[in-house]
Formats: sequence, C-alpha cells, structure tokens
Amino acid sequence: MASLAPPRPPDEAAELLARLAASAPGVAALAARGEVRRYRKGMLLIQEGDQGDTLYIVLQGRLRAFAEGDNGREITYGSYGEGEFIGEMSLDGGPRSASVETLEATVCAVVTRATLERHLADEPTFAFELLSKVIRRARAATVSAKQLALNDVYGRLKLLLEGSAVPQPDGSLWIVERLTHQEMAHYLGCSREMVSRLMKDLQDGDHVTVEGKGLRLKSRLPMRW
Repeated sequence: MASLAPPRPPDEAAELLARLAASAPGVAALAARGEVRRYRKGMLLIQEGDQGDTLYIVLQGRLRAFAEGDNGREITYGSYGEGEFIGEMSLDGGPRSASVETLEATVCAVVTRATLERHLADEPTFAFELLSKVIRRARAATVSAKQLALNDVYGRLKLLLEGSAVPQPDGSLWIVERLTHQEMAHYLGCSREMVSRLMKDLQDGDHVTVEGKGLRLKSRLPMRW
C-alpha cells in the first residue's frame, strides 16, 4: 500500500483546508474531520479487490483510478484533483472496485466510514452531495462503456482529445498539458503503439500539432480515420 511522504506542517494543512472551504464548503467540512496525509508521486492508495472503509479527499495534487487486466493492460477510469474524493464505492462494505494511485505529489484528507457516519448525522444535507457524486460517476461509467462498445480506437481518441480541449478564438482547440501516449492508451483501452500510430497520422495530416507541453487541434477532428 501507499508509503507516506514526510508530514506536512500543520499550518500548511490548515491552509489547504481553508482553500478548499472557499470552493467546496461541504467537502471541506468533512475533510476537516479526517487525517491529512501526504503521498509521493506513484504511490498506490487503493488496491482493487481489497477491503477498505476509507474515503480520500484531494486537498492538493491528482489521483488516478484504474483497473489492470490479466494481460497487464490497464484502463483508466478517471483522474481526480483538488476538492474531489474517491473511495466511496467501498463504503457499502464491499471490496474496492478499482485501484487508485497518485499522479503527482498529493495531499489527502483520509476519512473513515465511522467519521463519515458522524458527519452525516451532524450534516444530513451532505448525503445529497455524496449521492450526487456517486450518480455522476455512474453516468460517466455508462458513457465510457458506450464509447468502448460503439466506437473504434480512433473514435475514442477523438472524443478524448476534443473533450480535453478548450476552444480558441481562431477556431482551433487547445489542450494545455497533453497526456502521454501511454496515458491516452490507459483511457482508451488500447496499446500505446496504437495511440502513437494514430497521433502520428493526425500530425502528418496537419490536424494536430505539438506546442511545448500543449497540443493544438486545428479544428474538430475528422469523424473517420
């Protein structure tokens, strides 16, 4: 399981909680009841199939939820940043449905089921916020399953790139920080080599250009490739 980074000074933890309170007061109130912990990049917080009753609230950094097949290939369910929480699917007492690792140095407030129950008793309206999060993730899982079933790899790549991009005044689409080909492969459920071939074809066709750490799409990508 995860190896903790050196403890963060209490005043820094308080600063992170205060920043979260400004944008997500309901989540911050729960986070304040948890134990603030720091994790290095690449640490495994949750192992799929394990029993667990803890919720991780991200105060700083990013987490990735993923699963690994028997052939070693991974699929990424999503990444989660400041103000988001993960681990709620095991609060029913069942096994963990996915693994979770840190994508960068991350600070979390770790909340046990018992602490969550006390919080809900004191703040019953937070139950709706928690339920809304579960519903949104269930909907996202449905969309992801639909994409995998109905789209080929290029179709899924097109949705990933366009969904990550911000429209620009000149009509292009800008991705501030591009994913690596391996990270794209994890999202798309395919091999890195397949992503590399498609991205090379798109660049050769002048549909995509790499600009520093970013990626520019000249316009909406072709429907078929």
